[in-house]
Amino acid sequence: MERADQDNQTTRERLLMTAGEVFSELGFHHATIREICGRAGSNVAAVNYHFGDKERLYAAVLEYADQCTNEEHPIDVDFGAGLAPEQRLHELVRRLLGRIFGAGRTGWYARLMARELVDPSEALAPVVERSYRPQLQQLVAIVQDLMGDETSEEEARVCAFSVVGQCVFFHLARTIVGRLDPQLRFGPEDIDRLADHIARFSIAATKNVKREGYVS
Repeated sequence: MERADQDNQTTRERLLMTAGEVFSELGFHHATIREICGRAGSNVAAVNYHFGDKERLYAAVLEYADQCTNEEHPIDVDFGAGLAPEQRLHELVRRLLGRIFGAGRTGWYARLMARELVDPSEALAPVVERSYRPQLQQLVAIVQDLMGDETSEEEARVCAFSVVGQCVFFHLARTIVGRLDPQLRFGPEDIDRLADHIARFSIAATKNVKREGYVS
């Protein structure tokens, strides 16, 4: 019985990983159960057995990938009371970039989420609430510390989104950036260098935004 449970778990995880690759390559609408099971070396009935249907498989893929990414690049950690907000921002940016450029078990997750940006599914909502909202709240708190106690949460949130926007841009637009400037290449090996730039740029910007009154 224990061996059967282990086999079922192995099949389930293999289907999740393979489905993630296929969904990220083809998109939800063009991906097929037959393609996924063929690559996974499983019978097409395995999806129905483990997940029920294609929609629930897709939702399980998002949940699984988000869980794996959180384990490999944790965001909700205690950065330590002794760290200055500038140091905390740098570390948070580095971890965000690790998630975006990650090449771990679910290196396809960023491609899949890029598809969700332009064609969001109902499966995205639980991921946002479970993972992205707490991450944003943590970033907003750091930005508020940078900008001062008088800064409202709304002001800090706008600046926080600008920080995230830089992280996402360097991933989504790296092909175009590479064509515009072939010397600029961004991948997992560039995370530390890119984190330094985004953190320094964001720290200077958030402090200047408040001083110049661009955020009311």
